[in-house]
Amino acid sequence: MANKQVVIIMGSKSDMPIMQHGVDLFKAFGVSCDVKVLSAHRTPKQTIEFASTAVTKGYKVIIAAAGGAAHLAGVVAAHTILPVIGVPIETKALGGIDSLFSTVQMPSGIPVGCMAIGKAGAVNASIYAIEILALENKALQKRLERHKKSLATKVLKK
Repeated sequence: MANKQVVIIMGSKSDMPIMQHGVDLFKAFGVSCDVKVLSAHRTPKQTIEFASTAVTKGYKVIIAAAGGAAHLAGVVAAHTILPVIGVPIETKALGGIDSLFSTVQMPSGIPVGCMAIGKAGAVNASIYAIEILALENKALQKRLERHKKSLATKVLKK
């Protein structure tokens, strides 16, 4: 059984510089997470095995980041009952629009919460996962309240 409630999976370790922003946010909130590299195309069996056993490992939320033919979040969502949050990664060829479309265009019944392309998506995926966990965690609710107030304060100071 995992003691971490969130797992970030990436299609390639080259996605880590973007996803590190989300990892850092989890640390700031005191939420530990696992990070794994799994590919919908290069390691399909391992990806499906991971997704289909994530609940029994104690995870509550999966964040899936991928670029290009970004099917990772969809493949994972098809094999788990956990909420899956997709983060499209920017690509050289099409700037991440391809990743966005691959992540957001899911068939009815297989939902993926799709975030923005790149850093904003990584940060927002982590905040969204924390919001999901905070539904049953008063301490996280308080941290989220402080975080939202600090965002407002930063805007007002400018």
